[in-house]
Amino acid sequence: MSVMAQARAEREELLDLLERLEPEQWRAPSLCAGWTVHDVVAHVLSYDELGPRQLASRFASGLFLVDRINALGLRDYARRTPAELVDLLRDHLTPAGLTAGLGGAIALTDGLIHQQDIRRPVGKPRQIPADRLVPALRTALFGPVLRGAVRVRDVRLVATDIDWTFGRGPEVTGTAEALLMAVAGRRAVADELSGPGRDRVVRRLG
Repeated sequence: MSVMAQARAEREELLDLLERLEPEQWRAPSLCAGWTVHDVVAHVLSYDELGPRQLASRFASGLFLVDRINALGLRDYARRTPAELVDLLRDHLTPAGLTAGLGGAIALTDGLIHQQDIRRPVGKPRQIPADRLVPALRTALFGPVLRGAVRVRDVRLVATDIDWTFGRGPEVTGTAEALLMAVAGRRAVADELSGPGRDRVVRRLG
């Protein structure tokens, strides 16, 4: 399966999740500091409708700073109701715009991490296919936005549920999902990590 096909499959699972959320779950805090579940969904979709000129305008308005750029997108899309966001996702199951970059790897990685940002707080865990976790880990480590390799420098990551390792130094072990969320800076997974290098990574989490 291509990375773009994996990104679409990830969005299909997100759509199924969102269609079953209760109103109070949409208002619940996510793993993204200061963002509700509704905010995370709005963020995931806030780039798909932008053409090159609109994208350039948003980047310029955000002074090319990631947090400011994301805030602008969230400002616009957070006004949409849960039903409107679900309809928008249904129309954009195949990523478009910026999220289609790197052959869909941006959408896969962003979507996978943010789906877990939603699922974990609302108590709806899932088994993530290993073939999605590996490209997502690679993109999260070396992508220009997350720059996860900086966060896990000087340690060796070892997944306990799939055949995957990265880096050199004292080991940090955990499931591939926990390692991905740590690479993305999520402190919520700190207790799911172990090994002599764990404390180094935990100190760098958000």
